[in-house]
Amino acid sequence: MPMVVRDPALPERVTIYEVGPRDGLQNESAIVPLAAKAEFIARLVAAGLPIVEATSFVHPRWVPQLAAAAELVAQLPLDGPTPLPVLVPNERGLDRALEAGCTHIAIFGSATETFAQKNLNSTLDGQFAMFEPVVARAREAGLDVRAYVSMCFGDPWEGAVPIEQVVAAGSRLLDLGASQLSLGDTIGVGTAAHVGALIDGFGAAGVGVERLAMHFHDTYGQALANAHAALRHGITTFDASAGGLGGCPYAESATGNLATEDLVWMLTGLGIYHGVDLAALVETSVWMAGVL
Repeated sequence: MPMVVRDPALPERVTIYEVGPRDGLQNESAIVPLAAKAEFIARLVAAGLPIVEATSFVHPRWVPQLAAAAELVAQLPLDGPTPLPVLVPNERGLDRALEAGCTHIAIFGSATETFAQKNLNSTLDGQFAMFEPVVARAREAGLDVRAYVSMCFGDPWEGAVPIEQVVAAGSRLLDLGASQLSLGDTIGVGTAAHVGALIDGFGAAGVGVERLAMHFHDTYGQALANAHAALRHGITTFDASAGGLGGCPYAESATGNLATEDLVWMLTGLGIYHGVDLAALVETSVWMAGVL
């Protein structure tokens, strides 16, 4: 374990939002058996991860890895103390999530026009009309709704993405009724000062850090530096993937997510409470590497 040197300028505790079973596995070409997916989630929960995103109710043609989402969810303890959110792309996905008894869902929007077209088959403006009934119906049913916004720092087709454009898209997702907004560096091009500027941009628009989460990719080795910059700006929820699994199937330049182990090591050294058993987490990642 690292030596603990507490920085009083940083938050005292952080929530790690584990995305390995969904965002991690969706980019792996080897199809993981249903029983192994269920065991992966159970191991992550046992290691102390406070939230574990389980799967996505996306059409199996688009993401074959997540084809058996309903069967997987049927094996999970949805009424347990650890939330097990599922991603829903549209109203049909929400129908399936409701049928399965899910209590937490997430929607996945875009900050750019090109990615909205390629990933959502929608326009940048059109995505909000698509998500509006999803969020409204989910909230009426008592579900918690998280929103992701992708391409917040750069887009492989459009290049750098203006901060005000990201703030506008993210704010609209929150205005629909999402409880939290996860800002995604989908292709891993963000750097520390850019992270701070984006968080400040949301603050200027009236969106406080308590409503934001950060989702970093490690394409250029910047994920931990970016996470530290976000901590300095008061962010207390971070998405991470066990073993650094995954990327984005619709953005080929996106390599792995921020590894949960790396994040836990840094937080431990900073004296920030996270509640995760690092040894159990590492054992789980090594086991999943064997499955893959």
